[in-house]
Amino acid sequence: MAKGLCCLFYSDICSKYYTMVPSTKVITFILLLLGYLGLSQIPALSPLSKISVLTSGPGHPLYSKFGHSAVRVQDPSQGIDVVYNYGTFDFRKNGFYLKFAQGKLNYTLSRGPYRYFIQEYREEQRWVVEQVLQLNADEKNHLFKLLENNYLPQNREYLYDPVFNNCATKIWELLEKGLDHSLRFDPTYIDQKKTIRQLVNDHLPTNDWGSFGINLAWGAVVDREATPKEHLFLPNYLMDQVGVATYREHPITEKKNILVADAFHPQKTNFLLSPLCWFILLMLWVLWITYRDVKTGRTTQWLDRLLFILTGVSGTILFLLWFAADHSATKHNYNLLWAFPLNLGALFFMFRNGRLFHPLKKYLLALLLCMGVMIILWFLGVQSFSPVIIPLLITLSVRYLFLIWRIGNQ
Repeated sequence: MAKGLCCLFYSDICSKYYTMVPSTKVITFILLLLGYLGLSQIPALSPLSKISVLTSGPGHPLYSKFGHSAVRVQDPSQGIDVVYNYGTFDFRKNGFYLKFAQGKLNYTLSRGPYRYFIQEYREEQRWVVEQVLQLNADEKNHLFKLLENNYLPQNREYLYDPVFNNCATKIWELLEKGLDHSLRFDPTYIDQKKTIRQLVNDHLPTNDWGSFGINLAWGAVVDREATPKEHLFLPNYLMDQVGVATYREHPITEKKNILVADAFHPQKTNFLLSPLCWFILLMLWVLWITYRDVKTGRTTQWLDRLLFILTGVSGTILFLLWFAADHSATKHNYNLLWAFPLNLGALFFMFRNGRLFHPLKKYLLALLLCMGVMIILWFLGVQSFSPVIIPLLITLSVRYLFLIWRIGNQ
């Protein structure tokens, strides 16, 4: 706690240290040293202290669409009012995007003044609700020490998982560890059980590139019904659970305090920039070229190569997410039945001397069969797919059928 409090209470002095005259520097250094030594132990919170769970509403960036959770510790008698945030990450770190793609990205527990935290959410017009925990002095101090222990440099990083280990699940984990077995989880707080994919899609517009990308990358493992406790990866469900959970046979919190009112206005989506619009345009374009090819008896080779490149590259990425990454949500992804990695290899065998390679016919029939199996899996509920890919599936089916017809008429 000492180092953190020194940073909070002496940061203004330190920032001016190098502009001071030498005699003043000596006095300031002694004061800082005494302050550091005086704060070398975690101070005991007074009876006036409060520990609360903060929950915020959604924001505009994709990573903030699901809201946020944090823990606030305040003790007016000691001038303490800080927020512990398990959702901190840094885009500027080397290899950030590669680690994210591999499922090996570490998030960090950060700590900062409450006034900066709340100012940010006021500026973004995102609602913030506070739930003060009903704890005695010993229990508050125990939670406080756990937070400070987690904030130590060797403890503050954790392997992030969007579903099973994030800013919301870490807070419930903290409460379970800090409040022993007297904390009672109430599984009846959910009105309707949903799959993990449905829970995520509830927070995203269907016709959105972010939603499309998530549904494309996530496999069938997220299409099972989430348990009541697994709902806690979303901050609004953590807030609901804190509102009904009991500790020592009493509610752990009494009411919700609204710190920032809801003034958030979701951005209007431009249909012309949406995935559905672009896939429809692609479908119409391919249908027109295919119609022209039928009339002229030709094959637009560059179009077929382009479609094989797009599906092959997409399939390779999905294949790597399934087998080469550590993500828990990208396994058993049957989008591979239309985004087929082997299409990249088939590029080299599509045409011979300007004509379609005859053995390609069986390969194209296999691709159509795979898409048929995908539709069956969709209807059976094995995996749910983004509905915006329907024009894309029509595009591929029509072109594959055309190529089969052309091979038969060569």
